[in-house]
Amino acid sequence: MKFLTALLISAALLTSACGSEAPAKTEKVFRYGTTAYGIATENAGMDVHESYQGWSAIRYGVGETLFKFNGAMQPEPWLALKYEFLDDYTVKITLRDNVYFTSGNKMTGEAVKACLLDLLTRHNRAKGDLAITSIAAEGQTVTLTSANKVPVLINYLCDPYGCIVDMSGGNISGTGPYMVQSLTQKEVVLVPNKNYWGGAPGLDKIIVSSITDGNTLALALDKIIVSSITDGNTLALALQNGEIDAAQGLPYASLALFKDNPAYKISTADTSRTFQAAFNFNTPALQDKRVRRAIALCMDRDTFARVQLLGNGVAAASPFPPYLPFGGDKVNSPGYDVEQAKALLAEAGWADTNGDGYVDKNGAPLTLRWLTYTARQELPLLAEAAQSWLKQAGIRLEINATDGYNDYLRRGDWDIYAKAFVTAPTGDAQYYFTAHALADSAYNNGGYRSDTVENLVQQLRSEFDPTKRSELAVQISQQLLDDSAFMYIAHLKMPLVMKTGVQNFTAHPCDYYEVTKDLTIN
Repeated sequence: MKFLTALLISAALLTSACGSEAPAKTEKVFRYGTTAYGIATENAGMDVHESYQGWSAIRYGVGETLFKFNGAMQPEPWLALKYEFLDDYTVKITLRDNVYFTSGNKMTGEAVKACLLDLLTRHNRAKGDLAITSIAAEGQTVTLTSANKVPVLINYLCDPYGCIVDMSGGNISGTGPYMVQSLTQKEVVLVPNKNYWGGAPGLDKIIVSSITDGNTLALALDKIIVSSITDGNTLALALQNGEIDAAQGLPYASLALFKDNPAYKISTADTSRTFQAAFNFNTPALQDKRVRRAIALCMDRDTFARVQLLGNGVAAASPFPPYLPFGGDKVNSPGYDVEQAKALLAEAGWADTNGDGYVDKNGAPLTLRWLTYTARQELPLLAEAAQSWLKQAGIRLEINATDGYNDYLRRGDWDIYAKAFVTAPTGDAQYYFTAHALADSAYNNGGYRSDTVENLVQQLRSEFDPTKRSELAVQISQQLLDDSAFMYIAHLKMPLVMKTGVQNFTAHPCDYYEVTKDLTIN
């Protein structure tokens, strides 16, 4: 920092020595540290048709979708002007006429068609969600026909994988207020899109800024620097030291450092990001529903939300928070009951025969492997809490917290896998069920299958009435709970912590609108 100060003083002396020369224009740089960008979260990059990289594109103001969510999680036109259902399977979308990609090419119906065709070819989740059978483009319209009825097609088109990019534009060419200058798996550097259809971006100041480690200095012109910091404590220190202007992913324990400090402010939103745990149905002991139910009964959700999350979340009864019309307040959840858990284990033939405090069966102890990752700061805390909770019922838990978790998932080297997942990023329940609860779901890591769930999800896919959709969603959630297919621990709040000079940087319930044209810093 002394070196940085010396540079600034030298620059001031040089400017005053020039006398009659006009002072150089001061530009703006926004330095943003986040734990939500990286390999562990599958979004290290800006290829919107690859895994979750669309989240990075939309979060950092590079990509935009045809529709976006308002604060009530209802879809509204964005790159589109309007839409019309031609029948139960077909929707015609009219596009804005004044949108250009950063490549310089105009966004037309043909350009949108090319983008969506590439999406359907490369992105398995989008292919299953949308089930598009044909795309017709004419002028500034595009018509989509699906193999399924399309009651939530507009919601799905809000998903970050639906960012519209120019397929002929080489590297990522989006429509947002910023464009990629350079990126790595650790850092993204963005510059303003001078021809942004929505108006001039708000960041244009030149400063000398220290990058997140506090040692490297970077001279940035018209830049936003998004730096990935996987250690939340380092992230908090970087914000305190002035190395970054805002942070996402701070440990909840560190929020107290900034809450009542006039130099900082916090924007918070309730989200559907949920700590959930899946059971591996290939594990012999977990094929017994009584064992799975016993484990679920050991989860002290209220204490976890109050103590480990420090009130920055609420106990979860189902995949969905209670503020949604199909939320967890509509289901019967297992609750917390260690004595009932012990009774179920005994009923399933598990007992402590050698007095070591852990149950066994046919000479083998009930030892389970809990897999999770560290990029989400409180997941290791959940693992440690679960280890303590399960010990009360006589279950031994071995914890594997690694950002290489995908390797263990592929090999099947796990029994319980805990992660954070945004369960309703489309404002609708269907997204979660099709991603997790079906036999062919992309994130059905444990191999769960239920004919009841399969049939109910098929009904949900075809139902247009919002009330009936919510009723079906509650039924499916209840079936998942009755089957003890998953455990839901807590729904998280989303805090963005920033210096007071940062303006128009606001947390959103969907957890992916962050950088906008209106973002600026004083």
